[in-house]
Amino acid sequence: MPSPHDSYVRVRGAREHNLQGVDVDIPRDVLAVFTGVSGSGKSSLAFGTIYAEAQRRYFESVAPYARRLIHQVGAPKVGEITGLPPAVSLQQRRAAPTSRSSVGTVTNLSNSLRMLFSRAGDYPEGAERLDSDAFSPNTAAGACPECHGLGQVHRTTEELLVPDPALSIRDGAIAAWPGAWQGKNLRDILDTLGYDVDRPWHELPAGTREWILFTDEQPVVTVHPVRDADRIQRPYQGTYMSARHYVMKTFSDTKSATLRAKAERFLTSAPCPVCGGSRLRPEALAVTFAGRTIAELAALPLVELSRTLHGSTEAARVLTDDLRSRIEPVVELGLGYLSLDRATPTLSPGELQRLRLATQLRSGLFGVVYVLDEPSAGLHPADTEALLTVLERLKSAGNSVFVVEHHLDVVRGADWLVDVGPRAGEHGGRVLHSGPVAELERVAESATARFLFDRSPAPVREVRFPSGQLKVGPVTRHNLRAVTAEFPLGVFTAVTGVSGSGKSTLVGEVTEDLPGVGRLVTVDQKPIGRTPRSNLATYTGLFDVVRKVFAATDEARRRGYGVGRFSFNVAGGRCETCQGEGFVSVELLFLPSTYAPCPDCGGARYNPETLEVTYRGRNIAQVLDLTVEAAARFFAETDTPAVARSLTTLLDVGLGYLRLGQPATELSGGEAQRIKLATELQRVRRGHTFYLLDEPTTGLHPADVEVLTRQLHGLVDAGHTVVVVEHDMAVVTGADWVIDLGPGGGDAGGRIVAAGPPGEVARAEGSTTAPYLARALARTP
Repeated sequence: MPSPHDSYVRVRGAREHNLQGVDVDIPRDVLAVFTGVSGSGKSSLAFGTIYAEAQRRYFESVAPYARRLIHQVGAPKVGEITGLPPAVSLQQRRAAPTSRSSVGTVTNLSNSLRMLFSRAGDYPEGAERLDSDAFSPNTAAGACPECHGLGQVHRTTEELLVPDPALSIRDGAIAAWPGAWQGKNLRDILDTLGYDVDRPWHELPAGTREWILFTDEQPVVTVHPVRDADRIQRPYQGTYMSARHYVMKTFSDTKSATLRAKAERFLTSAPCPVCGGSRLRPEALAVTFAGRTIAELAALPLVELSRTLHGSTEAARVLTDDLRSRIEPVVELGLGYLSLDRATPTLSPGELQRLRLATQLRSGLFGVVYVLDEPSAGLHPADTEALLTVLERLKSAGNSVFVVEHHLDVVRGADWLVDVGPRAGEHGGRVLHSGPVAELERVAESATARFLFDRSPAPVREVRFPSGQLKVGPVTRHNLRAVTAEFPLGVFTAVTGVSGSGKSTLVGEVTEDLPGVGRLVTVDQKPIGRTPRSNLATYTGLFDVVRKVFAATDEARRRGYGVGRFSFNVAGGRCETCQGEGFVSVELLFLPSTYAPCPDCGGARYNPETLEVTYRGRNIAQVLDLTVEAAARFFAETDTPAVARSLTTLLDVGLGYLRLGQPATELSGGEAQRIKLATELQRVRRGHTFYLLDEPTTGLHPADVEVLTRQLHGLVDAGHTVVVVEHDMAVVTGADWVIDLGPGGGDAGGRIVAAGPPGEVARAEGSTTAPYLARALARTP
């Protein structure tokens, strides 16, 4: 029995996801790193077991009434855990895309700045003191009444709404109107109101055109539709809505990203004429500190803001000292180029996680376990050194730091290493090593050891010659100032530079319209779906083929089951108790709602009749439960080339461990990106394709990076162009051409420092990347 003063976290019998009854002891008060290939089970151990159990214990101590207000993770599948302190998790989740969330709100720095203006700002003579809320664009007290605190006003014009005035309304002159029945309804209402819907738009009187497009009136009329021969349509009451009203309503209210993007095409946005884009009321903008308004200070890079803040009065001194001490850890983590008003959706997941890490540094917690998910993701090697310093500070403050990580420099800096593997999915889930880093070298099964202790020279690869050049620019956007870049075609190009140097902004200027691009494929890390109904099989199109296979079986034909019968998204074949979700929400009085497997289908998602149809001994639910690897074996002997092609490309990008029915909500950004890449690879390609990938190796173990880069080089060998934004020097060394931006982030970056083959860029003076690239080329241990 461990003593009450046991200095280890001891896990016994962990069976979460693919963990195979894992027993492991990890010392407290150390920097412990969890490694292993993608899907090996390291996150299941660190987050799904250790953090989940710490959370569960904390919630047990909270009053039941308060507990129901907190989103809870379920109890993990584990025998027991002893010696576990309270835990704080910093995961790589993307921010909800709201334009009101900013760097200032994530770090709570905005609160401190508002307090400074409220208590120590310079007010105009006779003006009364404002509460700190009056300096926030997100409150009724502070928001500009014209733009409601958004800083932008959206307007539309006749030219945008009616791109082709030679068309009549019946022929679709008003491009902004919806299609299908709703558009026909609006046209029929206009016809009923007496407007000529068959005359070319430009022949209609100016007053008529103005009313149709911009009126705020919403007349209701009785519409008598033209009767079709095959169906009788009865008269109905129709309400008219102008084209502007429809576009504005869709833009502000719709939950559909597609409809919102369509509405946006018919709008122009401009800074609000009342607040000039500052988002605040005039009363708040009349108050200054150090000669600047709060909007002007919020727009400064944090490094500069820190230099500007000096108080002359006692109150100002206390508040400015507090603000500067809060800014310090953000700057230390390499984010000094960000400004407080920078919107959260424009940040990378790595930037967002480091902001939250900086906030934790100020919290002064003691004796907790910090569980971090790849804090080095999206970091340039230069920034990783600062990250190690910060992790060391969290540890020396009396905390345990458990990090899931792939970056070898972070792994080398650990006090304790837990290596999970040896491979992914059912071939992983075992702890191969738990102990000091150096001792991993003796573990033959470990994929991590091969890269951590590899002293062989880097392989020499023939540099390819480009088939042409793609000129981009001059680009003036964010921190880029009239930058022109040349991307060689038909080769592998890596775009490098520290965080915030302008890499994503530059590659974002590549469009299909540019000569030489051909077909453009952008593979980013956005989720492949936001609900559990979207999964690996539905996204890749594999599910459509599998459903056809089931519909073609003798049993399905005998019963008259079509393809739709085997979908869990439509009524018919799905289980109606859970509506094809596989689980039901259980409402508990004074406790949070909990999810349980559906009592009728047991999580299978289908009704019993559908599950009676089998193909080669398995029903549709059992096929969805197969991993990609197992599915490839299952379909190998069948004549289904579309299934085989889809599964092969998923295996080629290293996703053999994922289940076909794995919900999109359970996938990491890196997995989502590789699914998108696999979906592209399975298409039959004709002509030249320009592939653009934003940090494709994020969240990947070096062994998975090898698999992925082999695929990307295969695309180049097939005559296509591949451009990657990348921080992993192992990938950059294998590129044919490197474009390095910098030298710093924000205002200190935004220009091309060097461009050429990797060996040339490694010698470039003034490049932050050069020394790290030179080291990778030399491959010195």
